[in-house]
Amino acid sequence: MKKSLIICFFFFSLNIFAQTKFDSLPIYNGNDLGLTYTKEKSVFKIYAPTAEAVHISISTAVSTPDDFAVSEMKKEKNGIWKAEVKVDLKNKYYSFAIRQNGKQSNQVPDPYAKAVDVNGNRACIIDLKETNPTGWSEDKKPPLKNFTNIILYELHVRDFSIQPQSGIKHQGKFLAFTDTAIVINPVTQQKIYQGLQAIKDLGVTHIHLLPSFDFASVNELRLDSAQYNWGYDPKNYNVPEGSYSTNPNNPVTRIKEFKQAVQAIHKNGLRVVMDVVYNHTFELQNSLFNQLVPGYYYRYNKDGTPSNASGCGNEIATERPMVRKMIVESVVYWAKEYHMDGFRFDLMGAMDIETMKQVRAALDKIDSTIFIYGEGWTAGGSALADSLRLTKQNIKQVSRIAAFCDDMRDGIKGPWNDNNKTAFIGGVSGLEESIKFGIAGAVFHPQIDYSKVNYSKTNWANEPAQCINYVSCHDDNTLWDKIFISNPNVTEADRIKMDLLAQTIVLTSQGVPFIHAGEEFLRTKNLVSNSYKSADSINQLDWNRRAQYMDVVRYYQKLIQLRKEHPAFRMPNTEMLQHHLEFLPVDSACVIAYLLKGNANGDKWKDILVILNGNKTAQRVNIPAGNWRFATLNGELLEAGSESPPTPKPISRTTVPAISAVILFRE
Repeated sequence: MKKSLIICFFFFSLNIFAQTKFDSLPIYNGNDLGLTYTKEKSVFKIYAPTAEAVHISISTAVSTPDDFAVSEMKKEKNGIWKAEVKVDLKNKYYSFAIRQNGKQSNQVPDPYAKAVDVNGNRACIIDLKETNPTGWSEDKKPPLKNFTNIILYELHVRDFSIQPQSGIKHQGKFLAFTDTAIVINPVTQQKIYQGLQAIKDLGVTHIHLLPSFDFASVNELRLDSAQYNWGYDPKNYNVPEGSYSTNPNNPVTRIKEFKQAVQAIHKNGLRVVMDVVYNHTFELQNSLFNQLVPGYYYRYNKDGTPSNASGCGNEIATERPMVRKMIVESVVYWAKEYHMDGFRFDLMGAMDIETMKQVRAALDKIDSTIFIYGEGWTAGGSALADSLRLTKQNIKQVSRIAAFCDDMRDGIKGPWNDNNKTAFIGGVSGLEESIKFGIAGAVFHPQIDYSKVNYSKTNWANEPAQCINYVSCHDDNTLWDKIFISNPNVTEADRIKMDLLAQTIVLTSQGVPFIHAGEEFLRTKNLVSNSYKSADSINQLDWNRRAQYMDVVRYYQKLIQLRKEHPAFRMPNTEMLQHHLEFLPVDSACVIAYLLKGNANGDKWKDILVILNGNKTAQRVNIPAGNWRFATLNGELLEAGSESPPTPKPISRTTVPAISAVILFRE
């Protein structure tokens, strides 16, 4: 549930054009908006159908405002204004001035800008080929057969490397992903790999980067001062964030270094997901979009006040043709120019369904393995009808787009909006159906009682790959902090058991698992629940905890290895899942048992039995009689893939330790 980054309510009366006027505005179908650069000439095109005049200002440097060449742009068909300059303008800067209703705007950045100056106020003319690092044309993404093979790892660029003890050279920068970080364990004196190698060793498949486009809340001219933000406040949608580059004053540097980060991640066998925020902009009244076409890019309520599904004071009207076009072309640009492997849509519930369908179709033309997912909710009410928005409940209207499963998330650890309440892992009964809902990947399963699911009274996914299962993300408290707050009288040993049980549920469920960075070493933010602008001391990955909680790290590694080695946990379609997943009857509350039977999805194990016990006491559970082997022992996972697990035993009843899972199999 997205919390507001900056609450900025503007009551902007929409008196210029009524809705019918917006509907009658022309549509431009070309794919050349913004700048088209060659050494011989630069062509500028901008969509401003309501403008009375548009001028383009071109300067040799941002720091010399008097050195401007100002030209009037020519109005063409379909609301387009065009200027053509037949000289080489490389390394020049440009912006637009627009006259609406007799009033002249300030200098407006190009909404299609691919490069910008420091703090992103003016676009820069560059040759994008010069931003490619050595070997970029040979950059290859790791193979991906099915979306259910994905394991997501959500990471903030600055958090990843900013800790002084991280051993990473380029702290807080894109280039941190290119560094090899080795530190010495002060206790064992052994070498420990940190940084990207540690993520690779964990076994995940995709690194999900929190917003890495140019955002407004960090002043790139004051990087020596304490500043922090998650980045959910868009300024320039098609340019990397300057504060993550080693030189934000150089428009080429941020682009090249982001590509180097992607290249390094790919070389390490991981894919890259970009967090995108097309649901709102940092500001409303003076935004570049409102200066281009006043009111057109935003949704408004009937009384003229801004719609606020984003919780940030404004909401992009994604359903309007030229807004939709901008979004689709932006996503395609990141996929092509930066080799992105996936996109996570912030507050996807504020996006209209048709736009998301067109995003999926456009990316399929590039690479059908690019993954799309997002939050299936909003942070407030929307002026767009519920039936038209891609909320969780409407996911069945699209294919191959996924949403986060808050149903199972809160069933596991407790409600997001009440930190004092625990749930299944804290021994609270009555949430079993909510967890079974996620185990089945949010698709229809005849054994689930949907009347008892906490948020959804029917399945909302067509296929399991449409369900993202998780227990924590950047929002709200970390899993470790939530467990601490909601279970105040529990020992650390039992809190660790709760953590491991929670992640066991996620990583053995159908669908796509998602891990918040640092969960594998019990990440804490010192109980800060909304750290969107907190200090590095709160948000940084504390790599010292990785050495401290190496047993927890190894458990996560084994869980991931188990999932990757056994396709029964990764069934790609609903029909297969319904045939092979069977929930078993249990006599105790806060216990769930299920069977993955019949060599599900071609698994080498004939049957896999998973039993989850959230109780603070051990539970005896009846199981199908047969010769079973244990993949767990005393609540601990054995090495996945081991050729000699414990000898099979003919059993029909087993004991599940307190706050733990038991996994058995037979061949």
